[in-house]
Amino acid sequence: MEINPIHTEADHAAALAEIERLFDAALGTPEADRLDILATLVERYEDARWPVPEGDPVDIIGFMMEQRGEGQAGLARLFGSASRASEILNRKRALTMEMVRQLNREWGIPAELLIRPYELAA
Repeated sequence: MEINPIHTEADHAAALAEIERLFDAALGTPEADRLDILATLVERYEDARWPVPEGDPVDIIGFMMEQRGEGQAGLARLFGSASRASEILNRKRALTMEMVRQLNREWGIPAELLIRPYELAA
């Protein structure tokens, strides 16, 4: 059983493909052990490559906008309104569940980061 560290996107993609192939391995088999090791390596790589930012949902949205090279216009396109995007970023309006779903689906932000409680501006 040869398993290598994950250092590159290609290594990551190969590990994910192997995990998919082994996904239904029976417990106690060498394949299940290989699956467990690969899953641990992928988790470690992903945590290092894409760390989960600390902060409230608005901070996380701002972080993701920066990472994606999106301005407020990108958020406005997602929400369908420049004023709505502005209200969210300025903490005048709370995220709705539909907004959480859109951010999760379109930008890949984990929903659990977006449903954290946060303060709105007075």
